Amino acid sequence: MKLLITILFFFTLVATITDVKAETNTVSSTVVTNSTPPTANAPTIMNNNSDICKLGIGASVQNNVLGLASGYVVTDEFCETLRASRAMYQYGMKVAAVALLCQDPRVWDSMLDAGTPCPAEGLIGTEAANYWKENPSKIPVGSKFRDDYTIVVKDETQQGDFDALKNFGLMALTLFLIL
Repeated sequence: MKLLITILFFFTLVATITDVKAETNTVSSTVVTNSTPPTANAPTIMNNNSDICKLGIGASVQNNVLGLASGYVVTDEFCETLRASRAMYQYGMKVAAVALLCQDPRVWDSMLDAGTPCPAEGLIGTEAANYWKENPSKIPVGSKFRDDYTIVVKDETQQGDFDALKNFGLMALTLFLIL
């Protein structure tokens, strides 16, 4: 009985092997080629150093026929001011470093808010504060205090004009009474 089962198993195995060998697999494939043009890539502008004060900008446009790519560099002027101020400070020119930063209206405002007016014409402290009151046109454009200083100066000039007019009126009245 064992022999019969072994022979049956052997024939079944041989039949499946020859059956597998008799099968053929036909694979058909269609190769599709893509004829689109290459993509326009914007140029890479490397900026590995934060002390360069430059910002790279790149852009590209692509259609079916034409692709354009361009890039350019923008200079950050406030960054350059900070670098120059830092260099002056390192050379021991602290007032000059602060005066350079005070050309920015935000810095000018924050210095005044802190109670330390920006240096001007070699003056510091109270003398600089008086200079700014006398010369509001020199305050950086964009400062929140520029209008306040200008109004104070205009009020003083209007008061002075009014005093001159009042004096002229008194003189004319006195002259009229004398005659």
